Amino acid sequence: MNVDTDSTAVIVVDMQNGFAHPDGSLYAPASEEVIEPISGLVGRARESGAEIVFTRDVHPPEQFDGNHYYDEFERWGEHVVEGSWETEIVEELAPEADDHVVEKHTYDAFHGTELDGWLSARGIDDLVICGTLANVCVLHTAGSAGLRDYRPILVEDAVGFIEEDHRAYALDHAGWLFGEVEPREAVGFD
Repeated sequence: MNVDTDSTAVIVVDMQNGFAHPDGSLYAPASEEVIEPISGLVGRARESGAEIVFTRDVHPPEQFDGNHYYDEFERWGEHVVEGSWETEIVEELAPEADDHVVEKHTYDAFHGTELDGWLSARGIDDLVICGTLANVCVLHTAGSAGLRDYRPILVEDAVGFIEEDHRAYALDHAGWLFGEVEPREAVGFD
């Protein structure tokens, strides 16, 4: 399956110290394990001229104060707090000057961000999605992309998770409802 690099972006979801580094507060070993596969995918995409987008989950300390229901700190504990080391993209995947970085404050990289406008302004239609966590930010970002008429392609062997069945559920759900699921070697950039 090849994608047209002129209309494709690779979306690297939340590959941050807080999630993919052993010292991170929400570290998941499988998130660290996909650093190398993501690096290879991003390298191939860069060489072909595709756009690269990194998302960073960042929470101001007071973000959930007074919320009616949505409170990630209650569910997960304090994590990726604004200004902390945890919010930085892992060193192995450090964005390059031409890459776009989106700071988000929820599971969905489109919610309350400039991502949709940035992609639309560049004529992007297809999104090759990788990162972490499969059933949280990857799934919600891919679902949101599909609802906005992008073609989400989730890279099954470049997605981190806490438990394998979470990953299996997320990929199965995405493939059935709003996107496509492919292994890295099947994704070609033309």
